[in-house]
Amino acid sequence: MTVILLALAGGVGAAVRFVVDGFVRTRLKTAFPWGTVTINVSGSLLLGFLAGLVMRGQAPESLLLILGTGFLGGYTTFSTASLETIRLVQSGRTALAIINGLGTMTVSVMAAAAGVWISLLLP
Repeated sequence: MTVILLALAGGVGAAVRFVVDGFVRTRLKTAFPWGTVTINVSGSLLLGFLAGLVMRGQAPESLLLILGTGFLGGYTTFSTASLETIRLVQSGRTALAIINGLGTMTVSVMAAAAGVWISLLLP
């Protein structure tokens, strides 16, 4: 049953990623991949929050497995971020590529830490 829930959650996460990316792209028409950045940072924040709840014993580990590995695994996308960074380099936008690659990683790690911290603020 866990595998089925994991697969369903992953599919929903991928669909949500598609919608969020499309929403951001239609509003911010730039060479910089804001949609992917938004997805990876928000996913990291949510994963940190979920992990924090589990660490505190306020949520079962199965929730982290289904939502963290399933939904957020389908929602976030390291491979797309990597490819978009390469495409920026290929198009001569080296500075944007560095900002995208290093910036997304840095801000995503900070967002995950913030998610854990937010979970610690709950009663």
